[in-house]
Amino acid sequence: MSTILENESLRIRNLTEEDASLLAKWLTDERVLEFYEGRDNPHDLKKVKEVFFHKMDRGITPCIIEYNGLPIGYLQFYPSTIEDKEQYNYPVEEPIYGMDQFIGEPEFWNRGIGSELVSKVGDFLIDSGLASRVIMDPQARNERAIRCYEKCGFVKVKYLPEQELHEGVMQDCWLMEYKK
Repeated sequence: MSTILENESLRIRNLTEEDASLLAKWLTDERVLEFYEGRDNPHDLKKVKEVFFHKMDRGITPCIIEYNGLPIGYLQFYPSTIEDKEQYNYPVEEPIYGMDQFIGEPEFWNRGIGSELVSKVGDFLIDSGLASRVIMDPQARNERAIRCYEKCGFVKVKYLPEQELHEGVMQDCWLMEYKK
């Protein structure tokens, strides 16, 4: 298991095959699915293996979030595509990374862990030289996530109407970015 980032309580490590059952647990919990994947799109073990274990082939780094030694969530980061950069009016040659995450154990929500996670990973991507800025596109209705990201220094830069299909409805999103 390769550790990407670690401090006294938080550890971000690469996803392993042994983590498939954790993802299946989290991605069948309606509270998690409300904003990530959708309650109409639960992931059993087979679907988790199909979706999450081929991401590295596409340049995505899939990770498990551990808090005080317990796996509590999922995170992925990836270089933005040329198409995304063009859609969002970023210079094509600029190194920009995208990031997505969820805490899959609801008892760890609203404890500041998400803010710590987003801050640490955003700083890691920029300080390591991988990215000049980090972007995310949360659903506009996900006010808790947006507050968390703003607390970490992300700013709303563009409203994206009908950006993401979620539970059969096109959802509006915010393009948010972080740069130092």
